[in-house]
Amino acid sequence: MPEPDVDALPRHWRDLLPAASRRRFLSLTGGGALAALLAACAPSAPADAAGAAAPAGAARRGGTLRVGTPPPPTALDPVTAYDGSAIALYQLVADYLIWLDEDYQLVPRLATSWTSDEAGRTWTFTLREGVVFSDGTALDAATVKASFDRLLDPGRKSAALSAFATVLKAGGVRADGATKVVFTLERPFSDFPYLVSAGNYNAVVLKKDYAGDFTAHGIGTGPFVLTSYDVSTGASFTRNTRYWDAPKPHLDGVEVTFYADDQADLVALQGGDVDTQFLSRAALVEPLGDGGGDLVVDKVRSTAVTVLTLRVDKAPFDRKEVRQAVAHALDRPALRQSAGSGLGDLGNDHLFAPLFPSAPTGIPQRVRDKEKVTALLEQAGIDGLRFTLTFDPPNKDHAVTVQSQLKEAGITVDLDQRSSEEFYGGDQAKDTPWLFTDANLVNWAGRPVPSQLVNPMVRSDGVWNGSKYANEALDAAAEAYDAATDDAERRKQAEIIAGILHEDVPVVIAFWNGNTRASRRSFRGIEAHPSQYVDFSAVSRA
Repeated sequence: MPEPDVDALPRHWRDLLPAASRRRFLSLTGGGALAALLAACAPSAPADAAGAAAPAGAARRGGTLRVGTPPPPTALDPVTAYDGSAIALYQLVADYLIWLDEDYQLVPRLATSWTSDEAGRTWTFTLREGVVFSDGTALDAATVKASFDRLLDPGRKSAALSAFATVLKAGGVRADGATKVVFTLERPFSDFPYLVSAGNYNAVVLKKDYAGDFTAHGIGTGPFVLTSYDVSTGASFTRNTRYWDAPKPHLDGVEVTFYADDQADLVALQGGDVDTQFLSRAALVEPLGDGGGDLVVDKVRSTAVTVLTLRVDKAPFDRKEVRQAVAHALDRPALRQSAGSGLGDLGNDHLFAPLFPSAPTGIPQRVRDKEKVTALLEQAGIDGLRFTLTFDPPNKDHAVTVQSQLKEAGITVDLDQRSSEEFYGGDQAKDTPWLFTDANLVNWAGRPVPSQLVNPMVRSDGVWNGSKYANEALDAAAEAYDAATDDAERRKQAEIIAGILHEDVPVVIAFWNGNTRASRRSFRGIEAHPSQYVDFSAVSRA
């Protein structure tokens, strides 16, 4: 579910403010005028803009890229998968209407342009002509409609349903001829192109007759073709000779090996058994790129975040003062250093990451204040706060640091580590630990727009509202934010939402992650992505 001298910064961190200005394209308006401007601008991008930026110099054809990753804990089905390994695997094979680059800019893929009506409720996408699936079947509007009908069908249990909730329902998609797809929304939503982009990671386009058998019939319009899959050992891919963005891909194929955990994956990378990783963990790989050796680590800012969720409907967190006390007990820079390798931006207990163009700037940064912690707990009538923090293995460092920091402020935290399968398992409507324990740590993948965090996480009707938080003013502001058609109105509503969350603290946001991807210097074009997405179409031998 979910900084200094400019020239000295890593590639993705340079020109931050200009990048933020470029990302304003859909924050300015959701109406037809801006959408038309986007459509007009899109074709002017260089040929390589449809995928990752091409490496400097001519790409060398051939070679097989070896990739390491933990095995997917979910089935390899693009409709239902929600874990990073599975997503990366099907992103090699299937493509989106729109890709997202390292600055979260919308990049045309299977759609070349998109426009909306003035109300922001009807969106029309024009498809790229001449695209075929790897088996030679032509891509058309009816196929795209079938893909989204599949995602919107409650019976298919699509992982994309949460993103479409209240915005697009079954029956809201139609084909207009062979090359145009029309989406009719339930309400105005100016960021809608993100919901049919890689920002909604299940939204890849599959064949009309796709029946959930991806490992046996993994057919797509992407750069590679799935040739074998073993749930225990890994997967093999060969070059898609029918790929629409020729001469890509440059590689002959990709070999993926599954490793038991992050440590085993790291050992394989260091030992030369793999060339890169799908899911490089910053704490493990960030030090590897500093020595000028065989490994290089690409870094990118992100909106990925580990959220400390507090149940507001149960004691002790039913008192706002208690939640504020926990927030004031944290040393955020130290927590970012220990759990995030010092990468990323400090959080301020709201869901507008600094990367978002509409992020508020007028809310004072929350800092550690032990005296205030004591005063808040006294105000709440609590003498000796103690609670249990539930988490899964990837968040152990985060949990241990939180425990230590809160202990220094007089708060006792009991740690409850579950396996990832147990933590995210169970009945999602009544007892899954990540949504129903009193306090927990949840990893949210990077989202390109704040609505994809606000709506599911803290709206009163949010499908992933683990805090059980409800606030009518926030709900109204979130609705207004989604419908806003100018930058000033968006910023106004963002200030309201962020201010409410900062005050009420249903979720604690200590820092926003930085993402990394490690690779061997024998290949080029391998890049980190703010959502850890994978595009190897432009990768080639060095």
